[in-house]
Amino acid sequence: MVRSMTQEEMVAFVDEKPREGYLVFTSWGPRGYPHSVPLSYFRVGTDLVMGARAGTQKLRNVERDPRVSISLEDGNSIETLRGLLIEGDARVIAGGAEALELAREGARARGAPESELPTEPRPGSAYIRVTPRRWISWDYSKDG
Repeated sequence: MVRSMTQEEMVAFVDEKPREGYLVFTSWGPRGYPHSVPLSYFRVGTDLVMGARAGTQKLRNVERDPRVSISLEDGNSIETLRGLLIEGDARVIAGGAEALELAREGARARGAPESELPTEPRPGSAYIRVTPRRWISWDYSKDG
């Protein structure tokens, strides 16, 4: 039987980095169709942050319409299936102090020591920062 996760379980699930640390990021393409791509991510507070190359379609989509969704899923059978859908508002960060701080947070999330943190954002990079508005979860791994 499926059940929902608590807020604490959902945050822990995000931090577990299911599916090898990738999520599915969906924005609205220029013709009105969903545009879904796998991206690596890290969490800053309650926001999720994904790196991207400057000028990509997903960044243009977010700049045009900030409404996005993120899905994460884990499990290899119905008995172990867990997942999360997050609806949120996204914004693009490209350059400046905020991009540098996100580059440093991303490096920390990957386990880089403080002495090896970036001192400037990587040229040609940008970030998508999503503030969640709604969390929807499912967990078949525990009895209802």
